[in-house]
Amino acid sequence: MANMSEKDGRADVAIIGAGMAGLTAAIYCLRFKLPVMVVAKEAGGVITESALVENWPGVKSTSGMELMEQVRAQAEALGAQFVFDEVTSISGVFGAFTVITAGGQKIEARSVLLATGCERRKLGVPGEKEFAGRGVSYCATCDAFFFRGKTVAVIGGSDSAVGSAELLSNFADKVYIIYRRESLRAEPLRVDRALANPKIEVIYKATVKSIEGGDTVNAVVLDDGRRLDVNGVFVEIGFDPSKKLSEPLGLALDESGFINIDEGCRTNVEGVFAAGDATSGSNRMRQLVTAAAEGAIASESVYEFLRKKTLEL
Repeated sequence: MANMSEKDGRADVAIIGAGMAGLTAAIYCLRFKLPVMVVAKEAGGVITESALVENWPGVKSTSGMELMEQVRAQAEALGAQFVFDEVTSISGVFGAFTVITAGGQKIEARSVLLATGCERRKLGVPGEKEFAGRGVSYCATCDAFFFRGKTVAVIGGSDSAVGSAELLSNFADKVYIIYRRESLRAEPLRVDRALANPKIEVIYKATVKSIEGGDTVNAVVLDDGRRLDVNGVFVEIGFDPSKKLSEPLGLALDESGFINIDEGCRTNVEGVFAAGDATSGSNRMRQLVTAAAEGAIASESVYEFLRKKTLEL
């Protein structure tokens, strides 16, 4: 296998993304003795925004930040090298891929493993953009403290939405969960806790049509005409995959833009693999445990692929 040089930025595997999938892939690749360069804007992924993780096997309870710091430390201990910058382009073919970052760094790699995760979905309603950072937030863990004694609304009904509502109830006096369906789709244990929490009120079969305010948010208007007085709006309506790297590479995507992979996390492009939330795999479960599993599977596929190619030379 080719050796990686920190000076020239070369590796057998360029892993794009440093969330659970990317870091797990790095750990396994390094155990396969594959030189690895992990390129990401920051380490940890969106799970670092979660104050409470209770579904990671073997750990009763932890924070997303603490968990990912441990995973990153494990990868570093094995020899992972990191470039913390945004990837702007990936070009080339197997054996000669080039990764370019916003800061102008150039990484050359024999293979690429995309573990880019997803981007937070926006509501797309009047007032959302205008009040971003002034009452509209996408991270309860980051901003809950600022709403002590206030009234807030969480938009969405997933695990992340209900978890955010629980966290916010430790600070805010009142938390609305506004969800467009008839029942919350979070894990039953989370739902039970939320419904038993006197600070949390769920409004079903409703959507936000606009966000209002002056200097900061002071209300949301629902599709039935109701106006709720709130000081903050936390948007938790899911994630969308970014196509800025996958499309130029010619990767096959599903109807929602997720990268199509086979059982070995291989894409349709030779030398390009994908793992985690950005893919169509794992029954679209998009959990830490499935991201880790895909990262491990992808790394073995990379190893077998590069080993076969080396033997063919």
